[in-house]
Amino acid sequence: MDLDMDNGGNKRVFNRLGASSNQKVCYHWRAGRCNRYPCPYLHRESPSPSPFSGSSSSSNNNKSDDSGFAGSSNHRRGPGSANNSWGRFGGNRTVTKTEKLCKFWADGNCPYGDKCKYLHCWSIGDSFPLLTQLDGHQKVVTGIALPSGSDKLYTASKDETLRIWDSASGQCTGVLNLGGEVGCLISEGPWLLVGMPNLVKAWNIQTNVDLSLNGPVGQVYSLVVGTDLLFAGAQDGSILVWRYNTATSCFDPAASLTGHTLAVVSLHVGANRLYSGSMDNSIKVWSLDNLQCIQTLTDHTSVVMSLICWDQFLLSCSLDNTVKIWAATEGGNLEVTYTHKEEYGVLALCGVHDAEAKPVLLCSCNDNTLHLYDLPSFTERGKILAKQEIRSIQIGPGGLFFTGDGTGQVKVWKWSTQPTAIHP
Repeated sequence: MDLDMDNGGNKRVFNRLGASSNQKVCYHWRAGRCNRYPCPYLHRESPSPSPFSGSSSSSNNNKSDDSGFAGSSNHRRGPGSANNSWGRFGGNRTVTKTEKLCKFWADGNCPYGDKCKYLHCWSIGDSFPLLTQLDGHQKVVTGIALPSGSDKLYTASKDETLRIWDSASGQCTGVLNLGGEVGCLISEGPWLLVGMPNLVKAWNIQTNVDLSLNGPVGQVYSLVVGTDLLFAGAQDGSILVWRYNTATSCFDPAASLTGHTLAVVSLHVGANRLYSGSMDNSIKVWSLDNLQCIQTLTDHTSVVMSLICWDQFLLSCSLDNTVKIWAATEGGNLEVTYTHKEEYGVLALCGVHDAEAKPVLLCSCNDNTLHLYDLPSFTERGKILAKQEIRSIQIGPGGLFFTGDGTGQVKVWKWSTQPTAIHP
């Protein structure tokens, strides 16, 4: 950056404001990429009647596209944004902001600073500041697990690795190369369970026992545990079931549930039921007593990406841009009682209760945002922004929660007022 501190520099600043006889328009500015400050040429199409009428002109002409970001910001800020703080707006802003992340700021090189009309922060709302960012994965984060009683955080990715993080320092303490893309990751007791192509890996973090559960056909996209059963949703549309044998500390094959015609990408257990969402746009309800399908729900018109149970309700989300709330009728069947519409496809759901026991829904969309909604009103109380779509959400202890996005970044957030995790 060329800054002249003598009279020539002052003259250049005056020229930029439009009071010079040099009325040439900056062609870098027209292309949306001028990084000279001050710039000797005009940042507007025609001279203004007053030298100060265009004092915020640079903020109104950022023509950048806010998609397809690359690289890691590592908490860097662009010039002029030193007063910004994570999780809230910083300084006295006079520029009207759009609710879009500035991709130049995210990459650490926005030339407009506080004059930029795009957001220079990772969130909107002041009740969940960002604590830290964990860098290391090279592809989308497909699972985050924080086993009960452990001081380690585990993250998995399509980059074929499982990373182990120290919860106190945030440092990566180990990387396991798994030899295949990870479709999902969960923890249950001392077990870490990893969905991979054609198998499920089960790793006991207390005894270091490492098991491979064979049987799935194609990528395993979803895993869930119900009572003593482990369920795995596979690419061929089947759900493989294993029963944990306490005597042998092994997982014995128990059943294969069929009925979906395309990959099973979401599973949830609640109210003695297994719920499965599929790329065939349907949700199937299975009895845990006999593992029989008792209902098929077909109200979604695209892939059912995520499912959670909330009291007597089932919540589902889909790439059809909706979140649906289901409730049981007198006859016992589930029916839609409310449909919340988003502008973009919905990728993942997660729920918590805040300090006042009010329910809050975390809802990730494929426009690289995560919305936080008060329920049942769906009033938005904040938004989290990312370089790429957030595919993984995990609730931790003490008001912590974690998000993992398509760039491989994992971010750690903390509620200002501690919520409690919702359990089925």
